[in-house]
Amino acid sequence: MNPFELYISYVSWGDNGKSRPVLVFSIKDKTAFIYTVTSQYETKSETVRAKYFKINHWSQAGLDRQSYVDTGSYFPVPLSALKDKSPIGALSSEDKQRLLEFLSKSAKQ
Repeated sequence: MNPFELYISYVSWGDNGKSRPVLVFSIKDKTAFIYTVTSQYETKSETVRAKYFKINHWSQAGLDRQSYVDTGSYFPVPLSALKDKSPIGALSSEDKQRLLEFLSKSAKQ
């Protein structure tokens, strides 16, 4: 498992949840820090969309449609939750660099 790889994982919120793509952003000790990935963009508010990073090379990343990293949804998960899964893909070098710049710019706002 490496940073910038994408996996399918169950993500829960309150009493609900679903399996969805997630991006492993970093790994520390026995924890992966992930962002959720979504294809829903148009129906979201401007405030929410401002936190969405567009993946330009979504097919290369193993996704089946235009998708976005939801940088407002950052979660720690035990590595054991992902260890038996294979990555569906990884961000391209260009998308990695753009994501880091997006996060840096967002942190300054």
